[in-house]
Amino acid sequence: MRLFKKLFIKTDPIIIVSGLPRSGTSMTMKMLEAGGIPPLTDQIREADVDNPKGYYEFERAKKLKDGDAAWLPEAQGKAVKLIGALLVELPPKYDYRVLFMRRNIGEVLASQSKMLERRGEENKVDDGTMALLFEKHVRQVEEWMKKQPGLKYIDVDYNAMLSDPRPQVEAINKFLGGSLDTEAMLAVVDPNLYRQRK
Repeated sequence: MRLFKKLFIKTDPIIIVSGLPRSGTSMTMKMLEAGGIPPLTDQIREADVDNPKGYYEFERAKKLKDGDAAWLPEAQGKAVKLIGALLVELPPKYDYRVLFMRRNIGEVLASQSKMLERRGEENKVDDGTMALLFEKHVRQVEEWMKKQPGLKYIDVDYNAMLSDPRPQVEAINKFLGGSLDTEAMLAVVDPNLYRQRK
């Protein structure tokens, strides 16, 4: 009788940039790309006045809730942007490293409101209610992340990134193994795009 040993193949983790809308996820994706991590993106959503340096989105990632996870092997060793609500749809068989963006809620709401205004849309929920919903959502996602054995996460402070980026960049580099080009990452930070301040 032949005995077969089970082979464990070490794979690169999937790096996920997540957080609330308008919290700096696109900027962080661009920073990771500059640092040496290729992004998983399809270029379908083009840059505009709200995100002049690109959105770095991958449309299939939005279909996780519908059960489309077949693209995840392609994401290993790469960075992909994923809204916080879809983190809970990630299958547990992969290793994940999540950079969870934090930004002043007032700024998030102001930035989102400005974007909707430019598109001719209107907020259907008042800012006070939306702030409570956002804060509840972040707490729920954080509690979920803490319970996942194959997932590690780090908070990235958008406001601190714009005012003093080096400590944030160094923390990201350490979290992801210490081999990123931090100077290239720092060069991506553009305070001129910090338009909704509180």
